Amino acid sequence: MGFSPRSGSQTDMDQFVRYAQAAERGKVQLLFIADTPVLDVDLDHHAPHHMIDPLLILTVLARETERIGLVTTASTTFTEPYNLARQFKALDVISHGRAGWNAVTTSDPAAAANFGATIPPRAEKYERAHEVIQIVQALWGSWEKDAWLLDVNGKRFADMDKIQPVNLQGKHTASRGPLPIPPSEQGQPVIFQAGGGSYGLELAGRYASGVYANPYTIEDAQTQRQALRDAAKRAGRDPDEVKMLAGFMPTIAPSRQAALQRRRFLDEVVDLNQRVRYLGAMIGLPLGPAQLDEPLTADQLADAKPSPHDPRSDRALAVAREGWTLRDVLAHGVIDYHPVVAGTATDVADHMQQWFEAGACDGYSIAVDSYHDGFVDQVVPILQERGLFHDDYEGPTLRENLGAHEQYGLDPRLTTPARQ
Repeated sequence: MGFSPRSGSQTDMDQFVRYAQAAERGKVQLLFIADTPVLDVDLDHHAPHHMIDPLLILTVLARETERIGLVTTASTTFTEPYNLARQFKALDVISHGRAGWNAVTTSDPAAAANFGATIPPRAEKYERAHEVIQIVQALWGSWEKDAWLLDVNGKRFADMDKIQPVNLQGKHTASRGPLPIPPSEQGQPVIFQAGGGSYGLELAGRYASGVYANPYTIEDAQTQRQALRDAAKRAGRDPDEVKMLAGFMPTIAPSRQAALQRRRFLDEVVDLNQRVRYLGAMIGLPLGPAQLDEPLTADQLADAKPSPHDPRSDRALAVAREGWTLRDVLAHGVIDYHPVVAGTATDVADHMQQWFEAGACDGYSIAVDSYHDGFVDQVVPILQERGLFHDDYEGPTLRENLGAHEQYGLDPRLTTPARQ
């Protein structure tokens, strides 16, 4: 299970520390910070939603926590493998084996422009991603596990015969190596992935131990998880090695009505005019802000049709048919990118248990709301009482707590070339 922070202040490290320590108190396996290297919101009207620099924030958190994993995104498209290998291995050593890399490609042209580039064709982008991940893992393994001696009195700090260049040359990138960083307590960082489509599935199946997914229904989640397991098997891996983490967004309150009120309050900081128009596109109606505090009319309900291209549309129309105002329909989370559970701690625990027992996921990526309260103290004890969540960490490293397979350097099982 992982937490994704939605901080109210992107520059307040004390707030991040409090958040991470609370998650660790709840024995949450990892903290995940997403990253998009571009300013993509209007700060006149919206709070920033990306961190100032995830790796630096996680380095701060590494010194203030002991067990929780520390995972962030870094692009394979515009970052050289040596930089990625060094930065994530450094975090892994600093945190005593708790680092994870969410290896993704970049698709935002504005982000590409910040690197003075354009987005490559999709096949080329993923071809490079395979090269980058392989070179990074080779660099991570460029020290043999017992190369680090640290014999200060004998003035022999490492066995240089056990530290070798990797000398890898691909079509898009290369590195000589070695990396000047010894192994961590878990050997090397854990690989995560969050891409979509057949290319992303292939990448995840070959390299990832954890995969961030955005299914909106149990059926969609079951399909995605099976596809992921099939991809791992094709790559020569045990499908159980790849854990699919389904995203969802809980808002916890003493009652469902109170939770809905809380979400209405949180929605005041977003552009509801834009969201109501988006809602209209989902259900085939021309909706505008003038109707925000009114329900759909009988004529509108008769004309409404859920979009076949958006899995959220059926629920959006079902909630609208209950007679809520459009503001309240939006407060139900019908257009959010994850399923929203607004209710009591038991409601949230029920959702998690239902999906897990249906084989819809192996765990969760939880985007808690801006209050950051309730989940650790209210939901976690329910899950523990039901035997669904551990009472303590399995060990000191992310690899142990995630149940990830042991790996150091390249995976020797991946002997066949990646299918491009």
